[in-house]
Amino acid sequence: MEAHKLSLKQNLRRIIFGTDTPWGLRFDQFLIYAILLSLLVVVLDSIESVSKTYHAELSVFEWIFTLLFTVEYILRVYSAPNRTKYIFSFFGLIDLLAVLPTYLALLFPELHALIDVRILRLIRIFRIFKLTQYMSEYQHLADAMAASRRKILVFLSVVLMVVMVMGTLMYVVEGPSHGFTSIPMAIYWAITTMTTVGFGDITPQTDLGKLIASAMMLMGWGTLAVPTGIVTAEMSHTRKSNRVDTNRICLACLREGCGVEDRYCAACGTQLPPIQ
Repeated sequence: MEAHKLSLKQNLRRIIFGTDTPWGLRFDQFLIYAILLSLLVVVLDSIESVSKTYHAELSVFEWIFTLLFTVEYILRVYSAPNRTKYIFSFFGLIDLLAVLPTYLALLFPELHALIDVRILRLIRIFRIFKLTQYMSEYQHLADAMAASRRKILVFLSVVLMVVMVMGTLMYVVEGPSHGFTSIPMAIYWAITTMTTVGFGDITPQTDLGKLIASAMMLMGWGTLAVPTGIVTAEMSHTRKSNRVDTNRICLACLREGCGVEDRYCAACGTQLPPIQ
């Protein structure tokens, strides 16, 4: 189906939700700059000296971005194939939260603290970055983590058992007099030690406690490498088995990552638009 034969709603859907057309690419690029500039306004407004000096200018820019994202949200709702599904989807809620705090602050001045919720616009960048190579890598990482979730859960259960045993042992060895006032507090120490964070708020004082702490530190090095290896192996497997063009999108169900040679959507069976 050619682009000029599509209805207005279908053309808007292809531009707003996809990046396989020149206008869709420009739309996403424009949104990236708008999101970054709006975040800059939010950050500058949080600086007291800047806010006092340029309060009027920042307010004008904030309302410009709010109106812009409001129009964008309305167009997304209008062009979405399933409006209810989009409105209550993760990114649909993020799009709403990008504009809602400003209107709430206008109607209810005591809720001005909610204006910081607009920082959630930054999350939308991950959606728009599908036009770059970074979204492809992000998709590979998400697929790899999903494929290795059972292995990671088993690994985390082993780590949990280790920190519980070592924390309880440190509670017995050091005792409340050295800061290990309870088993949960000792487990907290074991977690910070194994992850090599080491806040230093609780430290062992006895020689045996220091020996246990040294063993925990060495275990931490190896522990951090295990999930990295699991995810890396899955990423390598996913990269070899999945060769998709993450820019292609199904106009019916909005599924992303359709294959370059695919003629129909694997999720809903709708015929895919030709690549331009």
